Amino acid sequence: MKHKPLLAATSLIELMEKKRYGVEYQPIIKLSTNDIYAYESLARFYDADNQAIRPDLVYSSLHDSPLSLFQVEYKQKKLQLSYAPNGVDIFVNLDQDSYFSSGAIKAQNPFLELFNGFHKSKIVVELIENSEINDAIMSLAMIDNLAKSNISTAIDDVCNPQSMISTSVIQLVDFIKLDRYVLKNIANDNFMHLVHAIIGYAHATGKQVILEGVESREHLSIAQKLNVDFVQGFLYRELFINVS
Repeated sequence: MKHKPLLAATSLIELMEKKRYGVEYQPIIKLSTNDIYAYESLARFYDADNQAIRPDLVYSSLHDSPLSLFQVEYKQKKLQLSYAPNGVDIFVNLDQDSYFSSGAIKAQNPFLELFNGFHKSKIVVELIENSEINDAIMSLAMIDNLAKSNISTAIDDVCNPQSMISTSVIQLVDFIKLDRYVLKNIANDNFMHLVHAIIGYAHATGKQVILEGVESREHLSIAQKLNVDFVQGFLYRELFINVS
């Protein structure tokens, strides 16, 4: 697998010390009514010139330092929940390594305490799709831990070609989020048989499906034909908050 480039340590330190980060709330739209169902809290990072830095690049660079990874992720989650809209469910991404890096697994986990203290609305925790077997093992433990506090979960990036699907994980989550890769490969019949099977499985087992990457009316039409429950993407950009 091709590794992502990493940020220099000096850039990471400067980003953390100067708190060059913010949050964007992207609406998740219920397809049957076109109403806002929830918001996903998206991390945003900036360099000294206020130019955006890809979040996946920041988090990949932090993985070599578990303590720094935890600190950045925890501060991000506090920020995301502090500015979250009232009365609408919030989806938050949480890296499995971040969750376990504190060493506290059960009720004392700092993220779990943070989520349990959030009373504006319901939280849904998005787990990153697995790239290694250890990720799947941590995902299962994390889902179990969150479920004991009645916190719902979603699996992100399903059908991304650089991810794997853990059948055990996908059985336990409440939401399945289909990657934007689906929209780019709608003409691939073999691939779309798999997509339809995943959607059919989700609906047969009481799960709901969110299609990501919806950026045009054509994409919206595809989502309707696929019979997904929700859509998300830059076709809908209602609320942006940058706190840095």
